[in-house]
Amino acid sequence: MKTTTLSTSVSPKAPALATLTAVAAACAMMLSAPAHAAEAQAASSATDATNAASVPSPIDSSKRIIRLAQPKADNAASTNNAPAPQAAAPQTVTAPQPPTVQNRPPMSTLQPQDVRPPATPEFTGTTRVYDPGPMNATGIDLRSGQLTNIPTPQVQLSDISFVPTVLIPQQTGDNNDKLDVSLLDDFIKDVSPNARHYPPNFPNRSQRHYTREKIKVLAEWIEPYAKAPNASYDVLIRAAKLNGMGRNLDLGSDYTIRGGQYVDRAIKIQPDSGEANFLYGMMLSEGGGFKEGQKYLDRAVSLGYTEAEQSLAQSDLLSDRRDKALERLRRLESQNPDNDIIPQQIKLIEEGKFYIWDIPAPDINVKPSV
Repeated sequence: MKTTTLSTSVSPKAPALATLTAVAAACAMMLSAPAHAAEAQAASSATDATNAASVPSPIDSSKRIIRLAQPKADNAASTNNAPAPQAAAPQTVTAPQPPTVQNRPPMSTLQPQDVRPPATPEFTGTTRVYDPGPMNATGIDLRSGQLTNIPTPQVQLSDISFVPTVLIPQQTGDNNDKLDVSLLDDFIKDVSPNARHYPPNFPNRSQRHYTREKIKVLAEWIEPYAKAPNASYDVLIRAAKLNGMGRNLDLGSDYTIRGGQYVDRAIKIQPDSGEANFLYGMMLSEGGGFKEGQKYLDRAVSLGYTEAEQSLAQSDLLSDRRDKALERLRRLESQNPDNDIIPQQIKLIEEGKFYIWDIPAPDINVKPSV
C-alpha cells in the first residue's frame, strides 16, 4: 500500500497579515465608539426630558422649567424647520427654593396638619393711660377728661320712693345690737292686705309667686334672730307675720308651727300687745280653732284693735252664726265710716258667702327676688 503524506506548508508572510487585520478591526471599533456613545447619550437625554416634563421630581422642585406656551402651528413649524440640536433655548422661570426635606413621607389627608398660630401683632406708638378727672359732688365728669367724642348718657327717673330706715333691738335686756328691718317692714306693709288672711288674694299669679318666693327669703333671713332664746319682741312679731303669710300661701306646715311659736313668745314678753293677741287669735280661728282663738281676739278688741273685730265676724260666720256676724260688722261700720272694706264684707255675707276676706285684691307690684 502506498501511503501519501500531506504536508501543509505555511508561508512566512501569513502571521504578518493576521496581525494587520486585527489592528485594523480594533481601530474601526475605537473610531465607532464615540458615535455610539453620543447616540446613547442623546437618547437618554430625550427620555429624561420626556419624563421630567410629564412627572415633576418630588424631591427637589426648585429646578423645574416652566416653558412659555406657544401656538401648536408655530411649534410644529419650528420642529420641522429647525434641527433638534440647534433648537432655541426655552425661557425659564426659576421658582424660589424652599428648604429641601430629605426622606419625608407623604402626608395623609386623614392626619391633622400643623396649624401655626397667627403671629402676635406688634403695637407701635405710645400707650396712653387714662387718668380720671377730679372727683366732685356728682362723681367724675368724663367729658372733661381724655375720653373725647363720647355721647353723654341721658337718664330719666320716675316713681321715686324712699324706704324709711327702721332699726329694732335684736335681743331683750341691755344688749344694744340693732337689726335693720327697713326692707322687711316695707314688704310686710305691701303684701299684708293680700296675704294676711285666708284665703289670700292677688291680682295675678305672678304677684302671688313673687310674694311666695320673697317670703321664703325673708323668713330664712330672720330665722336665726327669732330662734335666739332672748330674741326681742320686735324680732318675734315680724317673724310671726312672715310665717303666718307663708301658711296662708301654702308654703308648708313648718310655717304654721313657727308662726304660732313666735307669736306665743311675743305675747309672753308683751301681754298687752293688741297686735300680738290679734295675730295669735287670727291664726287659731282661721285654722279652725274658733274657741281657742276667740279669747285672744276678744283681748285684742278690748285693746282697741279694729281688725280683731272683723276676725270675730269671720269666726261667727264659719260657726253658722250669720246674723251675729252681720250685726258685728254693721256696728263696726258705724264706728269706722271711713273704712271701705267693711261694706264689702257685709255685702259678701248678704250674698251667702262664707269668707269675708274674699274681696278684690289691692293691686301690688312685688319685684322678683334677686
